[in-house]
Order: sequence, then structure tokens, then C-alpha cells
Amino acid sequence: QVQLVESGGGLVQPGGSLRLSCAASGSIFSPNLMGWYRQAPGNQRDLVADMHSGGSTTYAESVKGRFTISRDNAKNMVYLQMNSLKPEDTAVYYCNVVVLGVPPRSYWGQGTQVTVSS
Repeated sequence: QVQLVESGGGLVQPGGSLRLSCAASGSIFSPNLMGWYRQAPGNQRDLVADMHSGGSTTYAESVKGRFTISRDNAKNMVYLQMNSLKPEDTAVYYCNVVVLGVPPRSYWGQGTQVTVSS
């Protein structure tokens, strides 16, 4: 079983920065994806960014150039550095791990609130 614990959310002014962290515990076999999704009230949960265990990354168009995903495989950590935050980035951010086996298995954290407001 994989458990994910997010931290680093909070209230920040527009233009500010936050860094989210996600600690993963349990059996995380490679290959895998570690990433971040977000969900604003009334909206679906959407991919923000993810990173394959091999190093390739995917970003939502809306965050390209502002957010950076990184991971520490030795520590089973994934991070999301968020710069130039906008009010529309306000959402609950969820850590996600997908172990790319047959079948693939997806795990979620409990979420952390990010609010961008003046």
C-alpha cells in the first residue's frame, strides 16, 4: 500500500510563490509517475504536472513557465515549485502516484489548499 502526505499549501498574494511537497511511503515500484493535480470548487480534478521515474515531465498549459515539478527518488518525494501565482491557481492540490504495472495502480494524497488572493 502506498501512502501520500502533502504539505506546503497556504495563502499567498498574486505573484507570490509556494512550494508543495509530497512524501510517499510504501511499495513504489518503477516505472511510475509522480505528480500533482488540482481541483477548484465546481471543477473537475485536472493534471498540473507529473514526472516519470525516467525523468520526463508533463505540464498543463496554464502552468508552463511558472511551475516546476521535481522528485527525489531516493527519498520518494515529489515537489511542485509554484511561481508567479495567480488567483486562478487557487485550488486543492493533490499528490498522485501511478505505479505503471499491469494493471496500473493510482494513489492519492489527502490534498492541500492553495489560495492566491490579495
